[in-house]
Amino acid sequence: MELRDLEVFLTLATRLHFGRTAEETHVSQARVSQTIKKLERRIGAPLFERSSRRVELTPIGERLRDDVEPALRQLRSGLDAAVSAARGLAGALTIAFQAPPVADLVAPLLTAFQKRLPDCELRIREAAFTDPFALLRGGEVDLLTTLFPVREPDLTVGPTVLTESLVLAVPARHPFARKASVSLEDLARDTVLRAAWPSTDWDDPRRPFHTPRGRPIERGRSVATLQELLAAVAGGEGVCPVAAHAADYFARPNIAYVPFHDAPPVSWGLVWRGANETERLRAFVRTARGGRASGAERPEERRGGGPGPGQG
Repeated sequence: MELRDLEVFLTLATRLHFGRTAEETHVSQARVSQTIKKLERRIGAPLFERSSRRVELTPIGERLRDDVEPALRQLRSGLDAAVSAARGLAGALTIAFQAPPVADLVAPLLTAFQKRLPDCELRIREAAFTDPFALLRGGEVDLLTTLFPVREPDLTVGPTVLTESLVLAVPARHPFARKASVSLEDLARDTVLRAAWPSTDWDDPRRPFHTPRGRPIERGRSVATLQELLAAVAGGEGVCPVAAHAADYFARPNIAYVPFHDAPPVSWGLVWRGANETERLRAFVRTARGGRASGAERPEERRGGGPGPGQG
C-alpha cells in the first residue's frame, strides 16, 4: 500500500467529494476512483458508500481513517524532519493576512511552524482591504489568511486557523450601544455597512439581503479601507458586523462594539494557489491542521456564514 494511496483516501474521507479530492491531491478524478477501488480490493470491503448525491464512509472506512490518520501524520512529521535535515528547507515562506491583528491571534501557530522548520524564514504581509487575493494571485505571497468561506475556483482552501464571535460596531451614541447584546434581527433596524470584500455579492442590487426571519436589510455604501469603514460607523452612516478582535485592536471612543447573542462564529483560514505549492507551504498547512486558535468555540472546519461580517 503506497503512501500516496493513503493520502488520497484520507483526503476523500475528509472532503467526501471526488472532485475536490482530485483538486487537493493534484490527480485526476479517475485516479481517485482507481485508488479507492484498489484499496477496497486490498482490504476486501467497501470503504465508501457512493450515490449520485453524496459520498459517505462505511464503518470499515471510518475505522481505517481513524487508525491510519495519526500514523500518517507521524510519518509525515518524520519525513519533514528528514527533508529539513537533508535539505535545510532554506528559504522564505510569505503569508498575507486579510486582517493584520489575526497574525497576533495565531502567533502560537507561527511559533510552532518556526520551531518545526527553524531554517525557514517566515515573512508577514498585509493583504489589501479591497482585494485580499491580489498578492496571492500575483505570486507575491505563498499563503493568505482570510475570512471564510472562500469560493474562488483557482485557489485551494485549507484549514481554519481561527474562530471568533461576531460583534456589531455602532456609533457610541447609538441606542444599540446601551444594549448588553444584539440579535441578527436588529440588522433590519438600521443601515448596514459592509467591508469591500466580497463586493461582488454585497454591491449587487439584484440580490436582496435579509435577516434570518426574512426582514430586509438596508445596505450602506461600500468602503475602500478599514479606516473609512470605522469613520463611516462613527459618523452615523450605519452599523457593521465585525470580528470580535476589532473591539480590542480598533477601540475608539466614538464607536461601541456590541456582541451578538445569536450569530454563528466567523472563521479565518488558509488559501493558496495549488500550482505554487512548495514543501515549506505544505509543512505550514500540516502544522495548521494540528491545532487552531479560537476566540470563541473550536468548531470543525466548515464553509458557510451568517449575514456576512465586516472585515476587522
